[in-house]
Amino acid sequence: MDQTDQVGPNSQQNAETHIEIRDLTMAYGDFIIQRDLNFTINRGDVFIIMGGSGCGKSTLMKHLIGLKPPASGDVIIDGMDYWKAQPHEQETLKRRFGVMFQAGALWSSLTLAENIALPLGEYTELSDEQIAEVVSLKLALVGLSGFEEFYPSQISGGMRKRASLARAIALDPDIVFFDEPSAGLDPISSRRLDNLILELSNSLGMTVVIVTHELASIFTIGNNSVFLDADTKTMLTTGDPNILRNDESNPKVQTFLNRGD
Repeated sequence: MDQTDQVGPNSQQNAETHIEIRDLTMAYGDFIIQRDLNFTINRGDVFIIMGGSGCGKSTLMKHLIGLKPPASGDVIIDGMDYWKAQPHEQETLKRRFGVMFQAGALWSSLTLAENIALPLGEYTELSDEQIAEVVSLKLALVGLSGFEEFYPSQISGGMRKRASLARAIALDPDIVFFDEPSAGLDPISSRRLDNLILELSNSLGMTVVIVTHELASIFTIGNNSVFLDADTKTMLTTGDPNILRNDESNPKVQTFLNRGD
């Protein structure tokens, strides 16, 4: 294959910065969680936030999606410093985000269709008929066509995860954030979800940011990453986890990425 043909989600060729983290410090009061974080997420990346327990992965996610301001530093999204932007500018940016939380966060009293319709009714001027069409499309994209009238309690854990993904992409976001998407799933369901995330990222052109410690997911879908360390309270490395697995010299990163070998 010619070099110019090798452009895809795992290629850094012609990379365009989507999110840039500059000198970020995360803290709760006087307690520092992480400091001096500097890394770049390119448009179209499947970016993995990884590290051991208690290193601040979920806190970093909160800084990225606008739930918690950092102690210091910048979160630059498409050239705009999110935490220094005006409230209406922040709101505009957040409408371009999709978020899938660890537990799915589906409303148990609503059908799958009603759950996915919520953001469409809140943030668009689509008619009820148009919303129903979008809902059916999103469910079809995640392999749940025909399950519109089912309640979350009536479907399996893997299906609930996919329904949560359908809701996360309801508004056609530029960036989708996942917090431990495979948590609680068996290996087969986890692999199916990974493949679905990768397929949607490729077909819809989304940038994906995932908090996970699952090695199978990290190596299957990740093409960029940052490794946070709880002991030194800073990042140890950034880059493609498949390359870091073999080439990274830091022993903590090597141990994390090669555990189970």
